[in-house]
Amino acid sequence: MEYFCYHRDRAGSAALRDELLEEHWSYMDPYAKELIARGPTFAEDGETPTGSVHIVDVPDPAAARAFAFDEPNHQAGVYRDVLLRRWRNMLGRTMWDFPGGRTGGNRYLVLGLGPDRAADLVLPPARDELIAFGPLLSDDGATWLGTAVLLRAPDQDTARAVLAPDQYADIEVHDWEFGGRRP
Repeated sequence: MEYFCYHRDRAGSAALRDELLEEHWSYMDPYAKELIARGPTFAEDGETPTGSVHIVDVPDPAAARAFAFDEPNHQAGVYRDVLLRRWRNMLGRTMWDFPGGRTGGNRYLVLGLGPDRAADLVLPPARDELIAFGPLLSDDGATWLGTAVLLRAPDQDTARAVLAPDQYADIEVHDWEFGGRRP
């Protein structure tokens, strides 16, 4: 079962996050084969971390909750909240398979949180810049709750436009980059 996990940082937690970086990576290492995408989000300055995205394929909801809540940064209080939802990988690949590679261009996380009806259930026509794309779902996978997208785009407005604006209660756009240990 695929899950989208977005840990949002608590204000003023950057120093603690830095202190726990090796513990975070060591925690993630055993999940290497299960990860579809991962990476930090940043404030407008492009340097201050604001959160951490992980899309992971685990056996069941209990494993997803353990993945999200046993994470060292969460345990230490770096994060203020966690968005954890079932997810469906509509691209059928991982971020490491993205033809655009790890670097070059601006990368974004776009979250469309839905009101009450499903939207963007098919891939957009311009999919070359999509790194990950899929619906956010209830634990049983039956109810659509929104859409999560990782993509390369020239700017935040272009990134936001990947989702139909009139179909969502809210659309968030966050600067994002490929995560994991540096090569």
